[in-house]
Amino acid sequence: VHELEDSGLHIAGRGSSPNTKGKWEQDAAIMDGSNRRAGAVAAIQGYKNPVDCARAVMKHSQHILLSGKGAEKFLKKRDLKTIGNPHGYYRPIISDASYDDGTHGTVGAVALDSEGRLASATSTGGLTNKPPGRISDSAQIGSGTWADERVAVSCTGQGEYFMRVNAASDVSARIRYTRSDLENATACVLEEISLLGGQGGLIAIDRLGRVAMPFNTSIMKRGFATWRGEFDVKVF
Repeated sequence: VHELEDSGLHIAGRGSSPNTKGKWEQDAAIMDGSNRRAGAVAAIQGYKNPVDCARAVMKHSQHILLSGKGAEKFLKKRDLKTIGNPHGYYRPIISDASYDDGTHGTVGAVALDSEGRLASATSTGGLTNKPPGRISDSAQIGSGTWADERVAVSCTGQGEYFMRVNAASDVSARIRYTRSDLENATACVLEEISLLGGQGGLIAIDRLGRVAMPFNTSIMKRGFATWRGEFDVKVF
């Protein structure tokens, strides 16, 4: 996620667009499925890598989600890279107010390690021309980011719809309570979003290493890699 933020190729990190007041406000979250520790930041300004800020909250705060000026005050005590000249650093990948079709979008990653532990992280610059203070699903544990002992999930798309169905954690709930497999659980969650009129997608991996990456937009950049050397990147 750190590298995706730095690339400037997505609506996250360097590729983010300013809000209607010309300010860059960013959201991010991270979650460790082995113990359900999590950290998140919302509507923060001036930090190069919001995902690092979320990790700092997870490691050094008794809280999970910090936002705005309060988050920035907390983060000043940490060794994190800041942006001195926002207008010189950011290179918005999208400049108009139209909804992104999945070409760029939020960035996220999910992972399974050799001991069966799962983790998830998500970062976004939010909607183009969003109002100040708007917070996305990416920063909200359960809506856009989730990891537990069953599955790790990261979402992208129209965040308000993902919040309304609590999308990320609902994948795990479907696996737990209905004994759905990963493919069916993710498809059902995305169907609920579609029925409400929302667009987006998600990436997920379960404890057996099975991967699902459904979406209902025209395209969604996605990929996976394994310890065996398998590697695949797709757009359509």
